[in-house]
Amino acid sequence: MTQRIKKSVAILLCGILTAAAFTGCSGTPQPAADEGTTPAASEQNVAEAQSAAQSSEEFNWKQHEGTSLKVSFVQHTAADAIISKLPEFEEKTGIKVEYSITPESNYFDKLSTSLSSRSGDPDLFMSGAYQLWDYSTAEFVEDLNTYLNDSTKITSDYDYEDIVPSALAALKWDGVPGHAVGAGAQLALPLAFEIYSVAYNTRAFEQAGLEPPKTYDELLEVCDKLQEWNGPGSYAMAIRGARDWGTIHPGYMSTYANFGAVDFAAENGKLVSKVNSPEAVAMTEFWVDMIKRGGSPSWSNYTWYEAGADLGAGKAAMLFDADNNGIHQNWDGASQEAGNIAWITMPVANEGDVPLSNYWTWSLAMNSASKNKDAAWLFMMYFTSKEFAYYASVDMNSLDPARTSVWESDAFAEKMAKQPGYIETYQATIDSTTILFTPQPYFFETTTEWAATLQDIVAGQYGSVQEGMDALKAKMDKAVEDIEIAE
Repeated sequence: MTQRIKKSVAILLCGILTAAAFTGCSGTPQPAADEGTTPAASEQNVAEAQSAAQSSEEFNWKQHEGTSLKVSFVQHTAADAIISKLPEFEEKTGIKVEYSITPESNYFDKLSTSLSSRSGDPDLFMSGAYQLWDYSTAEFVEDLNTYLNDSTKITSDYDYEDIVPSALAALKWDGVPGHAVGAGAQLALPLAFEIYSVAYNTRAFEQAGLEPPKTYDELLEVCDKLQEWNGPGSYAMAIRGARDWGTIHPGYMSTYANFGAVDFAAENGKLVSKVNSPEAVAMTEFWVDMIKRGGSPSWSNYTWYEAGADLGAGKAAMLFDADNNGIHQNWDGASQEAGNIAWITMPVANEGDVPLSNYWTWSLAMNSASKNKDAAWLFMMYFTSKEFAYYASVDMNSLDPARTSVWESDAFAEKMAKQPGYIETYQATIDSTTILFTPQPYFFETTTEWAATLQDIVAGQYGSVQEGMDALKAKMDKAVEDIEIAE
């Protein structure tokens, strides 16, 4: 869809959702429900359903034998793990699975076209949380509470409470722009996720006689000392900088929240951008300073891939990104610097402050137009189980696991023993991890504009950070001006 069409649809649906919010007898917006859907799930409801359910051994996994499912995967280690187990799933259920696998660079464009056709193809798809805000607003996504709360559809040993709570919460939303995630429809179930931390080259720090930075001031000092640490072209800090939304959501948004800044606030029934607040400007001044003192000369072209590759190639001494980005450079033989990479929590204002991290989740969602929903649920339950999560993360390389039992297992600890600080950084960060953006239907438009403004500020196209962020605020306010919200 073009941006104009997307905006028109979003405006219409926002109006519908908001009207529903205002007419509810309690004043609390609720997601629309089809005939036969159950109320929004609570942990108690799921627990009750599980206690009344059959075990996996007693459950009739063959109840939809002969059904064919179509699944859309993004190219990812989580998808690799699922695909490797499809023969076992097909044998267990009698369900035939057809799948496509697409690189992330054009996956969501392809998926959006398929979902908007309302054909029911694919039955299931991988998604991130931000995309689900668009898809659920357009009513492309099935509310999984229907299945989680039904004792005839869930097994007693699915162990819903074992799923990392914040990963589940990141995929819940009531559909009202401006309302935080964590309540409402369960739009998807997590396969794997990422939180944000700093991976660093231990060799670089040892040869420079430096300690890993714990505060913003220490980080800037380390950036000064690690320029050309490994010869010409090497530098201190790899981060994303491309002119798209992916630049804003990892290290930048996490640090933005740690400065006390927010992207939007609800005022008089409207979303109002706060990117030019004193906290937001101070954070962006710090970020720009870090880029200039420690970043790659090619920073403005960097995505996940370039930033991670520079860490592995011995160009970057540090990487502030997804915790699992550096992992792919540190497996035995994976890169030139494999075995030299370790992890610390992201720097904060004062040593000992709790690090707030943004969230990204790769998840499985169900197409609301699917003609095979019960069979699709069997697929979801099978591939989000703790048994599969253990296999995907211990035997394969899907990270971060969405099951607490995997994090606590001896086998996972043994596998990650050569990743110093990885599990400790997770443990220090996960309880303060959530989606830090305000859910709204123009997320991709506003965050891409944000990345473009950041590039322009670094390039000196504004007289000051304040001037740049003032200009960004005006653009973001314009983008969301048609959204009416219930306060």
